[in-house]
Amino acid sequence: MTIALPIRLPRFGRRPKSALRKELVNLTLPILVETLLIMTLGAVDTFMLSRHSDASVAAVGFTNQIIAFVFIVFEVINLGTSVLCSQYLGARMRDRMETVVGVSIVVNLISGLLISTALYLFATPILDGLGLDGEMLTEGVSYMEIVGAFAFFQALQLTFGAVLRSNDKAIYPMLVVLVVNCINILGNYALIFGELGAPALGVKGAAISTSVCRMIAMVTLCVITFRTTVSRFPTHIFRKWPRLEFRNLMKIGLPSAGEQMSYNCSQLVIAAVIAGLGMEALAARTYCVNIIMYVYLFSIAISHAGAICIGHLVGAGRKEGAYIMGKYVMRIALIWTLIFSLSIALAGPHIMSALTSNEQIIALGVAILWIDVVLEIGRPVNILFVNTLQAAGDVNYPFYVGLVWMWSVAVVGAYIFGITFGFGILGMWWMFALDENIRAVVFIRRWNSRKWQRKGFALK
Repeated sequence: MTIALPIRLPRFGRRPKSALRKELVNLTLPILVETLLIMTLGAVDTFMLSRHSDASVAAVGFTNQIIAFVFIVFEVINLGTSVLCSQYLGARMRDRMETVVGVSIVVNLISGLLISTALYLFATPILDGLGLDGEMLTEGVSYMEIVGAFAFFQALQLTFGAVLRSNDKAIYPMLVVLVVNCINILGNYALIFGELGAPALGVKGAAISTSVCRMIAMVTLCVITFRTTVSRFPTHIFRKWPRLEFRNLMKIGLPSAGEQMSYNCSQLVIAAVIAGLGMEALAARTYCVNIIMYVYLFSIAISHAGAICIGHLVGAGRKEGAYIMGKYVMRIALIWTLIFSLSIALAGPHIMSALTSNEQIIALGVAILWIDVVLEIGRPVNILFVNTLQAAGDVNYPFYVGLVWMWSVAVVGAYIFGITFGFGILGMWWMFALDENIRAVVFIRRWNSRKWQRKGFALK
């Protein structure tokens, strides 16, 4: 897949368009592959556990939702790390970049250990309080106690990955995820089913395999980071805590993670409302969500890559170049996402028929995939500008926009049209499309206003 389109990309300061396009491609492709692997391997894990028992799938799926929600705490630091490292690198402030790396490691290690302890000690009351019982509660607790106890591995893995990507070394996290996920498949096969001389541990086996793989990934990325990117650990932070860098990390991370938390909470509420429409509606949503995530996969990858490039340009003071780069990446993301969305909609009847024989679910799913074509006009724009505005230092604006429009249109509006007016899940999906497109217009206006150009951190 090539992303070189006939769109003129002007020279950004001293960096010619060919160098910037090469940097964009070199970042986009490994991030694309890494994200694809994460999505696909999650589906493989679910399939392998389904061979063990339905209760295991339900318990682990529910438990992972809780763990993923808790992991947003780690993203507070990692989002700030990515933005500051990108800007300091562009500004040639390597010493401050290394200080940020040290602060990030220390803060995420401490928060990771605290969260690991809480997940291990309170696994039973958490899952019991959220409604799991019987076999699902037993399976969920055994999984959370193991995976939760070693959550700090994931905290550090995410930190090292953010540092490497912001330093144009996205290839390393991609390769590590590829190798580790292959190990995870083998570990699941051996420990879930008792193959290759290992005991059959079921859900505990999956938890052990996941935790060991996260440890391997963390150690590997740590070694790569300190051999290729950071010359040494900045021990001076223990003599005098760098308050400015910590304050900037939190100033970026809290609203950035807040935007993610707002989105995740709105999706949980929406899922609960759709569940009230019946099994067919909920099943159609589940199928479509898992199909559609591959439609905007490319937007996620190029948006993260574009945000890193823009962070470098902002840090170097090339704000006009950053503005033009944002417009350039938006066009590419929008064109390719619409092509993928139309292709999926055209193939919708065949895809849905391969997943289920229920005619009602098939009909709902096909209709949703066509509505999603309209939705995908806005989604790539939102994915891009949430990332690029954060990279430029304009971190509060995406949070406020998401908080207002997601909840007023995608949640309240969807409930009114889907439940009150009786249009069901299709009426709700039209409101999701309206939400995405309204936010896209708002973000484009923000980018064109150039108010974000006064928000950088590298010169503070």
